[in-house]
Amino acid sequence: MGINVNRNAIPFDRRRPQIASGIRLGTPAVTSRGFGPEEMRRIAPLIVKVLTNLDDDSVKREVHREVEGICRQFPLPGLEG
Repeated sequence: MGINVNRNAIPFDRRRPQIASGIRLGTPAVTSRGFGPEEMRRIAPLIVKVLTNLDDDSVKREVHREVEGICRQFPLPGLEG
């Protein structure tokens, strides 16, 4: 969908660390693009939408289009133009 996350273990999880049971969202990637609190408020529901509709390809396409739109407003530093 165009949203990058890291797989991470959750503290105190009883499963082995090799079995990632959670995700970590890093803010350096988005803040370096110029995203602020408003953009994060737009992204959070998109993540929830995908996670609650994992088998729905139309939802995935819709979220991907919206993420692309947000990213177009905030090009990667050094790659503008």
